[in-house]
Order: sequence, then structure tokens, then C-alpha cells
Amino acid sequence: MSSKLYVGGLAYSTTSDALRTHFEQCGTVVSAAVVTERDTAQSRGFGFVEMASDSEAETAIAKLNQQPLDGKPLIVNVARSKMEKSGPRSERGPRM
Repeated sequence: MSSKLYVGGLAYSTTSDALRTHFEQCGTVVSAAVVTERDTAQSRGFGFVEMASDSEAETAIAKLNQQPLDGKPLIVNVARSKMEKSGPRSERGPRM
């Protein structure tokens, strides 16, 4: 299992520091980042957390998925790469 986690359902007020602090209860957090809009710096409502080990990532999923942070329940699962989400361009057909 990957140690990088996708975290959805974030409140727009949640910061990267708050996300890090919340996940530290499950182990060592290597990085935590809330994804923001490029032009406005407004949160997009999701982020990524990288835990130091696979077992800590598993613990975070089990303990924090559907649990509230800043009043909103989190969605916590293994982060997928862009290739896993969209597949290679040749499999998606020609670009229009």
C-alpha cells in the first residue's frame, strides 16, 4: 500500500498545517498539502498527506475516514496516480 493519501471533503478554511496536525495522531507525517486554486489561492476542498510508512497510512485510513475535521467529514483513501485515473492517452482515444 502506498503511503500517500488523498483527503477529500476538506472545509475551505482547513490549512495544510491543520491537516498535518490532524494526521499526526496516526504517525509521522512526511508532507501535508491542501490543494488550492492557482488564481485565488482558495482551497479546492481536497489535499494529500504522505505518511512515513504503509502501516501508518493504513491506520490513518481506518481511524480518520468519515471523521470530522473543521466540521466536515473527511474522505481518506490511497492516492492514485494520474495514470491510474485517466489511463494512457492511446486507451482513451484520439484527442479532439
